[in-house]
Amino acid sequence: MDKKEQTTENISCNSKRRGAVGGQAIIEGVMMRSKTHTAIAVRRLDNKKITVSRKDNSSISDKFKFLKWPIIRGVVNFIESMILSFSTITEGTEMLGLDVEEEEQSKFDKWLEEKCGEWIIPVVSVVSVILGVPLAVGLFIWLPTFVGDLFFGTSRVSQGFGAGAWRSIVEGVLKVLIFIAYIWLTALIPDMKRVYMHHGAEHKSIFCYEAELELTVENVKKQSRFHPRCGTSFMFSMILLSIAIGIIFLWAIKTVWLRSLLKLLLLPLTVGIGYEFIRYAGRHDNAIVRALSAPGLWMQKLTTKEPDDEIIEVAITALKSALPEDFPNFYEDFKAAYEAEENANNPEESEVSQESEPTEEAEIEA
Repeated sequence: MDKKEQTTENISCNSKRRGAVGGQAIIEGVMMRSKTHTAIAVRRLDNKKITVSRKDNSSISDKFKFLKWPIIRGVVNFIESMILSFSTITEGTEMLGLDVEEEEQSKFDKWLEEKCGEWIIPVVSVVSVILGVPLAVGLFIWLPTFVGDLFFGTSRVSQGFGAGAWRSIVEGVLKVLIFIAYIWLTALIPDMKRVYMHHGAEHKSIFCYEAELELTVENVKKQSRFHPRCGTSFMFSMILLSIAIGIIFLWAIKTVWLRSLLKLLLLPLTVGIGYEFIRYAGRHDNAIVRALSAPGLWMQKLTTKEPDDEIIEVAITALKSALPEDFPNFYEDFKAAYEAEENANNPEESEVSQESEPTEEAEIEA
């Protein structure tokens, strides 16, 4: 992180707006989530214009207050964030303006639709997500535990608290290496570069907002792309925390399957503590926080890239739309201007739409 980025980050840390909004990068777009609204802004691929959608936020913790208790709220937030992440990716893809022609579909896709109907494609997507869960468990829980067993499971030094602690450290280091390798490999995918550019724009625009500066492209460009509340930092923090939790709770457990099972059962505790740390780090700036946040910020050198002006415009649009209290009527005015321009460019479609409305009303009345 250069001096300019450090200075900008310190300015934002003094803002009363810290923690008011978070986000996620998607294909050609950015999602921003405030305490009250979630907004998705995407630059369409067909006409290169920015389109935006917004919805009100709701959480199960609003109904059950105990879910807002420390540690517990981290687990709830993690689950809701995962659900929101999948829905954001789906909605963002639909907003891109892609028309998938039949001839562009693979033979396998055509065969599935012919044999099972159009509903099968969403089902396949859900199944792929479900299959991804055991893959993640295998990579980040079972594999490090198995390798750790090769070093400590049957050796003479595998007795006592000290050996158990070293085993947890070795397993944690393996998790870190696997995580770094995974991030590094995804960064090599050409299409992911633009996603990481949107990730950088998300961070920069949030920093600009937290510094209470006007949300312009020039002001956003000056900000740091490394943010302490980033999901990358959260994942890295959880890996480091798992080492400490493993030392405390698992030092005497040697069986691979039992250690793996207990790690899964202890995952909510790891998530809860990790969330509290990221929450604290996002609102405080001191030597301890900077030291503990450093590894996650280093990882963001891989998961964020410097965005261009058009990508920054997308992030600013999403951010303003998600914060109606700070930017009143922005979302409504933006949507109205977009629809007016679309109607002006497609007068025939507009006329057809207007003519169809009375017919629909007449059918309802009949």
